[in-house]
Amino acid sequence: MRSLHRCAVAIASVVLLLVSIASAADQPPIRIGIIYRFSGGGPPMGKSLDAAIAAYQALHGDTVAGRKIEFIRRDDGGVAPDVARRLAQELIVGEKVDALYGLLFTPNAIAVGSVSTAAKMPVFVTNAATSELLPTNPYMVRFSLTETQVAAPLAQWAAKNSIKTVYTIYLDYGAGHEANDAFKRAFTANGGKIVGEIAAPLSTETYDPYVQRIKDAKPDAVFAFVGPVNGGHGFVKAYGDAGLAAAGIKLLATNDLTTGWNLPQLGDNAIGIISASNYASSFDTPANDAFVKAFQTAYGAPYQPDFEAAAAYDAVDAIYRVVKAQNGKLDPDKTMELVKGMKIDSPRGPIMIDPATRGIVQNIYILRTEKHNGAYVNVKIATIPMVKENGLP
Repeated sequence: MRSLHRCAVAIASVVLLLVSIASAADQPPIRIGIIYRFSGGGPPMGKSLDAAIAAYQALHGDTVAGRKIEFIRRDDGGVAPDVARRLAQELIVGEKVDALYGLLFTPNAIAVGSVSTAAKMPVFVTNAATSELLPTNPYMVRFSLTETQVAAPLAQWAAKNSIKTVYTIYLDYGAGHEANDAFKRAFTANGGKIVGEIAAPLSTETYDPYVQRIKDAKPDAVFAFVGPVNGGHGFVKAYGDAGLAAAGIKLLATNDLTTGWNLPQLGDNAIGIISASNYASSFDTPANDAFVKAFQTAYGAPYQPDFEAAAAYDAVDAIYRVVKAQNGKLDPDKTMELVKGMKIDSPRGPIMIDPATRGIVQNIYILRTEKHNGAYVNVKIATIPMVKENGLP
């Protein structure tokens, strides 16, 4: 009798397991809508984003809590807020996505924010770096950085490392103003002096007159936010041609200038640039080694992932975590509560989502560009731990 009972229990357990497996298999995928730049000239942003997603899924699988995670790509083509807004609406209404992801440019992210707020649609931001984004968009969370978050620690480091005077040059648009203001504020607060500044038009290609003005001022260093347009090639070439390095004027920059894809284009003029970033592919940690290897396999070439790829990778990690925590679902309000305070051991080091702002808290690294065995690499020379988006620890 007991044998029959045990047999019945075993059969019932098997039936329940089979039903559970079948139920999981019948679940539709979690659909994540990507809005990003996949076309046009310039750096390979879209391909890098795709490789970061593929790297994560190669290491962790494409299914969590019985639900496959599916990404649906849409190309915004560049700075195009109206296009980004339309794509967000199409993804939410037509494709019935569970969340949005990506957003390279702040104007596009702001446009998508109004849609996400109305639809209560979580948005995992992997770039869009100006500070104004999150306060008015309660369903957005940022995994990248802000310009203040890198510029302020760089200024603090400079002031504490024998750099007393700085001339600043920045591109004349929102992100450029934020980076310049943050650098000036932190540098002067730490005893440094700004001896001049230049707001260069976005269309600037020839920097020779600006560089000569900087050289004549004889600062200890120049802080340059010039990377987003044409990779900053024109400025770095003018800096080298005018002999600023030989004159002892150091070049300080945000991480968009010294990102991995850009260094080979800058050539030997990049050697000695000191930049601030939340990531470098040269980090020697198990988490980063696995990420870089998987990324390069997905990319199909020995291309080095950059800070944008690291943010894209971590945003996928966050999506997996909130799906798992909700047993295969993505309720918008529950999702936003789960990401607040989330901590991840990332390829870039420890990160946390600020529960008050939904912004990222992370280490900022001071890097020096060097040439090793014919390759340009960013070598970590200092770490400022767990910096908030406002540039403060």
